[in-house]
Amino acid sequence: MITRVLVGVDFSEASKQALERAGSWAAQCGVPLVAMHVLQPPAPMLPEAQIALPDPAWLHTMEDHAREQLEGWVKPFPGASVIVKWGGPAEELVSEADPKTLLVVAQVGHSTLERLLFGSTAARVVRLAPCDVLVVRTEKAN
Repeated sequence: MITRVLVGVDFSEASKQALERAGSWAAQCGVPLVAMHVLQPPAPMLPEAQIALPDPAWLHTMEDHAREQLEGWVKPFPGASVIVKWGGPAEELVSEADPKTLLVVAQVGHSTLERLLFGSTAARVVRLAPCDVLVVRTEKAN
């Protein structure tokens, strides 16, 4: 039995479609909808062998901006909550899931070369998730 629907949102048109599908599932099942965005930490720069780490205030601003944007995206879904984390998208989504979660992700129609070069967050989520995963198939939107 599903106790919540967790959807990954990267602010693409494809993830908007996944959010709509997740909201529909949550409403039909009578369970909470949780939207999650994962920020990827910037790589440290190494000019002349000195490590320059990102400014903590800048990181906090990025997180606040992502949270505000995500809260705007879930407004059409009463009672929805949001989570913003730093890390790898697939790993962080999976870490939030439990066996009673329905995890929803978008899969954009990438070419074979793009999949080989960049991999697929959706495929990684399916491989690692401790729960059922709904992959919302979309055409390459952006």
